[in-house]
Amino acid sequence: MGKGRYLLKRLVYIVFVFFIISILMFAIYKAMPGDPVEIMLGDSKTTMKPDAYQALYDKTVISLGLDKPLPVQYVVWMGNMLTGNFGYSTQYKQAVINIIGAPMANTVLLNVLTMVVVFAIAIPLGIVTAVRKNGIFDKSVQVLTIVGYSLPQFIVALLAIFLLAVKFPIFPISGVQSAGLNATGLEWFLDRAWHMVLPVLVMAVSGIGGITRYVRAAMIDVLRMDYIKTARAKGLREKVVVYIHAFRNALIPIVTITTWWVIGLFGGSIVIESVFLWPGLGKMLIDGLLQRDFAVVLTMQMFYVVLSLAGNVIMDVAYTIVDPRVRLEN
Repeated sequence: MGKGRYLLKRLVYIVFVFFIISILMFAIYKAMPGDPVEIMLGDSKTTMKPDAYQALYDKTVISLGLDKPLPVQYVVWMGNMLTGNFGYSTQYKQAVINIIGAPMANTVLLNVLTMVVVFAIAIPLGIVTAVRKNGIFDKSVQVLTIVGYSLPQFIVALLAIFLLAVKFPIFPISGVQSAGLNATGLEWFLDRAWHMVLPVLVMAVSGIGGITRYVRAAMIDVLRMDYIKTARAKGLREKVVVYIHAFRNALIPIVTITTWWVIGLFGGSIVIESVFLWPGLGKMLIDGLLQRDFAVVLTMQMFYVVLSLAGNVIMDVAYTIVDPRVRLEN
């Protein structure tokens, strides 16, 4: 009952915050300069007679519901959003719902693969550096992680492109597959993986630096605890002490930073997708802003809002998984 009541409260909180942010986003969209109808009609103003253009303009205003008061427009927009109608893209000349499928799949694929790489490297590396604290290996890793964590992603991206795509042309600079490739099966998979190496590498650099440092700090704090000394005094193997007793109790601070890193990862991929011309949600968002395609922009922004709100609940639930002493009752 305690967990159910807590999750219900969190759900109500998420819904409330979602609607508040949606109102703010809608207000910002409406405050932006420019006429969305003129943007949607494109060059029609120069190719049509004034009377015909005005008639088309008025018809478009009515069809988009822009003749209604702003509160009514918000209610209609939110109702459509909740039912899967994300509006009409002036850039792609079709419904937004029809164009976000492939970019979303590309973004999810890129971010999930980055998470796998980061966790596979950062967690073991953080544990080893904590166990070998102040050794040569630890100090070397600390220097590298500080550099990786501190460098902006676009700088890392430019360095990676110069070294691995220009100076030594090992990987392609951009895109998701080779031009003119008409392959399936293993050949298609290997070509896609080949194009993903640089974006994943760049996105993983800062993640590995940050997560490694947090894992190391959490493990060092736990390894100082009395129960760890007791476990060692009882003759338990060092691997059992480190990986079962110590790491399990170091997971709570790691879960916190990891959850927010995952949320930030999706937002950070906007830069990487633009640099590497990776056709994901991030590149679509940037293109939508440049082309003033507000239906696409609002849809992408609300996606990131939902992702952030869901991350909070996932983090709370993860606490109870890694530490049964935590109770979700308040």
